[in-house]
Amino acid sequence: MRRPLVGALTTLLFAGATVVGTGTGAAQAAAPRTVDFAGTVALSNCSGSLIRMPSSGDNDPALVMTNGHCLETGMPDPGTVITDQSSSRTFSLLNSSAGKAGTLQATKVAYSTMTDTDVTLYELNTTYAQIKQRYGIDALSLSPDHPVAGTAIKVVSGFWKKIYSCNVDGFVHELHEAGYVWKDSLRYTSTCDVIGGTSGSPVVDVSTGKVVAINNTGNENGEQCTMNNPCEVDENGNVTVHQGTNYAEETYGIAKCFGTGNKLDLGLPGCTLPQPGGTDEGDGAVRSAGHRA
Repeated sequence: MRRPLVGALTTLLFAGATVVGTGTGAAQAAAPRTVDFAGTVALSNCSGSLIRMPSSGDNDPALVMTNGHCLETGMPDPGTVITDQSSSRTFSLLNSSAGKAGTLQATKVAYSTMTDTDVTLYELNTTYAQIKQRYGIDALSLSPDHPVAGTAIKVVSGFWKKIYSCNVDGFVHELHEAGYVWKDSLRYTSTCDVIGGTSGSPVVDVSTGKVVAINNTGNENGEQCTMNNPCEVDENGNVTVHQGTNYAEETYGIAKCFGTGNKLDLGLPGCTLPQPGGTDEGDGAVRSAGHRA
C-alpha cells in the first residue's frame, strides 16, 4: 500500500511541486481541463478529497474520501466493512494553489473497507453550500462511469501538495497484497511514480475534471503479493509482478451506493460495495499505520 506517513513529518518537502506528464492515448484528443489542488485535503498521514456524488445536493452533509488503510483506528482486516462509526477527524482543505483554505471536521465514518476496494468515506458536520460560502471551494465530482484505458489522468496529493501526471495503462482483474484482494484495479503508466503519503489521493480524468479512482498502492521491491508489493492475478489465476508499477482503485461504483441526502444505502440498485458481515475472501493481513498505500 502507498504507505501513510505518521507523526510530525515535514509536509513542506515537496510543497508546490508539480509533476507534468506528457501522456498519450485517445483521451488526449479532448481539451484538457485545469486540475489543481482545490477541493483536495491533507490528513495527518494521507491525502484525500472533498467529493460529491452525482445525486448530492448543495445542502447535503459533505463527504471526504481517502483510503481504507488511512482510517484513524487502523487498517480494516480483510473481509471487514465499517459503517456509521463516530469520528471527529479533521482535514486541511486546500485551495487551487495548495494553500490551506480551512479545516473540515467529520462526524462519522460513513463507510470504510479494504475488501474489493480501498476506501474510507467520512461524513462532515458541514454542507457543500456552507463550505462554498466559507472557503470558496467546490467539492470534486465523482464520476459515475468506469474509466477508460489511455485516459490522461492526474493524481493530486494534498499531503505532499504535489500533482502526478500519467495515463490509465489498463485494468487488473484482481490485485493481491498481503491478504487483501482488490478487484478491477486501475494501473498507471510509469510517470505516476507516487510515494508514501499520497495514499487516498483523488485520480482525476483530465478531460472531464471528475474523480475516477483513488490512489492506493504500488510494487516497491519486486516481491510477489506481499505488503507493499502487490501482484496482479488474472481471470485464470495467473500471477504477474510489475516492480515499480503503481495502482488505484476505481470509484464509479461508490456513486451507486449513496442516495437522497448523501446517505449510504448499500441496498440501492447497482450498489456492489461489500456489506458488513460479508464473506469476501482474504485473511492474514497485519494492521499497521506504517504500511504504504
